[in-house]
Amino acid sequence: EPGAFVSLVGPSGCGKSTLLRLIAGLDTEHQGRLRLHGERITGTSLSRGIVFQDHRLLPWLTLQQNIGLILSNAPLSPDAKRKTIREHIALVGLQGFEHAYPHELSGGMAQRGAIARGLVSQPELLLLDEPLGALDALTRVRLQEELQRIWRAEGVTMILVTHDVDEAIFLSSKVIVMSANPGRIERQVDID
Repeated sequence: EPGAFVSLVGPSGCGKSTLLRLIAGLDTEHQGRLRLHGERITGTSLSRGIVFQDHRLLPWLTLQQNIGLILSNAPLSPDAKRKTIREHIALVGLQGFEHAYPHELSGGMAQRGAIARGLVSQPELLLLDEPLGALDALTRVRLQEELQRIWRAEGVTMILVTHDVDEAIFLSSKVIVMSANPGRIERQVDID
């Protein structure tokens, strides 16, 4: 549903990340059809952002340049691009670090930069593949709260893959439980 925050949980190997990659349009070898608004998903699109477990910021670009890379082919003026980059850096609380390189950022800061990069194209759907999994416990709790704040501020639909059931319950409006061998949706739990 538009504006929902959905988490996918289940054992390793049940297909959570594969499902996310299919929705993103990164994997095209599959049977069946994936549809968004009735239209078949056939490849990647700026309307579907993705954030991985590893921030994947390019080490030779500054934070601002990494975030702006997504807008390279966007039909925006240079001023509009600069403005939206600034707004998204502020959204994730990284003002003052615009010109920092990834090695100058902590793990949590780099991951917030990756979230800003995923949101800068203003996608209708943000896919999160264990984006907090590699962080220490305290940073993870802080970023869970940040992620929830960003979700409320942006109103974007989010789908999160996580192994952490507490994280799924805390962040989500719906949790989808998957089982393995073969990967199937076992249960859907609404969170109030």
